[in-house]
Amino acid sequence: MKKISFLSGVLLIGGFSLLPFLWFLTTSWKSATEISAIPPVLWPGFHWEHYHAALAQHGLLRYVANSAIVAGLTTIISIVIASLTAYALARFKLRWARYYLLLLLMLSMFPQIAIAGPVWRLLSALGWLNSYYGIIAAYISLSLPFAIWVLTTFFIELPYDIEEAALIDGCNRWQVLLWVVIPVAAPGVFTASILVFIHAWNEFFFALIILTSPAVQTLPVGIALFPGEYTMPWGEIAAASTIATLPLIALTLIFQRRIVQGLSAGAVKG
Repeated sequence: MKKISFLSGVLLIGGFSLLPFLWFLTTSWKSATEISAIPPVLWPGFHWEHYHAALAQHGLLRYVANSAIVAGLTTIISIVIASLTAYALARFKLRWARYYLLLLLMLSMFPQIAIAGPVWRLLSALGWLNSYYGIIAAYISLSLPFAIWVLTTFFIELPYDIEEAALIDGCNRWQVLLWVVIPVAAPGVFTASILVFIHAWNEFFFALIILTSPAVQTLPVGIALFPGEYTMPWGEIAAASTIATLPLIALTLIFQRRIVQGLSAGAVKG
């Protein structure tokens, strides 16, 4: 009975969480008449025109490519820097390490609106507005504190014996980090990478103020600019939102075991 109640609760919560996605998924397949119908049409007629309009008229694939480039480079650069910093904080006995981690945690919770002005002025002075450089730099500044904090907690829990054995065998610190620590802490590194990628893929505010040229705009900004002066293309917005969400769902489903392992364990047993 307890098992049935638990499964029912999980299904209820999961179904409730999926309602927004299911709603714009069905909306993307409805015709314009079905979308505006009263009472609402729950089952769509499976029309393709909204997807065709999003891809052909609004250039959705260009936004997808921009988001993939920005999110991918942001993840790679952030994880590389975060791994080096986290390893130093975890292995070298620094007196200020605890306070530095506390500062990083505070920075990761800082509201974006409070730093939007200085970030914009800095990128403008560097000539990085409307460029991949500018938006990637902004995203790295947002992702690094969280990535360092997460990876430090993983590296601290790793058994030091395997690192000592590698040092005795002749490895230097760089080799220990690349060949021993990173592979052993793979669940944590992978989890941090996925979280950074998802944040960069979905981020809207900085992309809106930094990227004003359609050639470099990312998915959230591109979809937000679908509405015209007198029209609101709900079907096209729903179709574009479905396309934007599917890669994240596929990524999560494919690597869910690693993500759950990294979030639940935090490290591996020696």
